Parts: sequence; structure tokens; C-alpha cells
Amino acid sequence: PPEQVIGSSIKTEFEMRDDGPVLMRRPEIDFIDDKAGKPVGIHKFIGQRPLAAFGNSDGDLQMLQWTTAGDGRRFALYVHHTDAEREWAYDRTSHFGKLDKGLDEAKAKGWTVVDMKNDWNVVYPLEAK
Repeated sequence: PPEQVIGSSIKTEFEMRDDGPVLMRRPEIDFIDDKAGKPVGIHKFIGQRPLAAFGNSDGDLQMLQWTTAGDGRRFALYVHHTDAEREWAYDRTSHFGKLDKGLDEAKAKGWTVVDMKNDWNVVYPLEAK
């Protein structure tokens, strides 16, 4: 459902016009749902720190940092895309989907890293047939 989706946001403002009230989108970005914008979006739309967060690139690092910095038990997991044959592989030197700093932080902080090539028997359901 759209009300459960967090994504990049454009600023919107209320205006009273002759024909009634309207909400107007402004040519201004509220936040980008990547890197430091991820915890900002989570806070804006959910209003609390998550208990668990899952990512697959350095673009998710700040979200995992924010999640695990909370009180009590927290869980952070990276899906490491290592299976170029069945899906896609990207890592420390990739030009897109880079996962470099996140791997270092995951190791240092004891976060779970799932290796797609070695840990997943099936990547897409059609493979199981």
C-alpha cells in the first residue's frame, strides 16, 4: 500500500485559492531516499527508530547505523549481491550498487551479511521448477 512506502519526497505546501484549498508541490526536494536521507525519511513517515533494517549497498549504511544505535536489541542485515550468474554482482569496486563501507561496518559491528551466491539456494522462484 502506498501509505507504507517511504521514498524520496518533494516539498508540498498548503495554499488557499479562490476556488478552495489545495496542496501544491514545490520545485524543491524534501529529502532523497538514499544514504543520510533514508533515516530522515523513516523518521518523517514512521516517527520512530526501527528495530531491524535491511540493505544491500552503501546507500543503506546510514539507515543501518541509525537503526542499530537505538536502545535495546536491534538487527541489521546486508544482502551481499555476489551472484552474477543468477542475479547481479556488485561489491567494493562496482560503479553502481557499491557495497564497500557497509561491509567494513558490518564486520566491525557484528551485523549479519548474507552472501547471495553462497547462502541462497533459489534467487528467483522460477529457478525452483
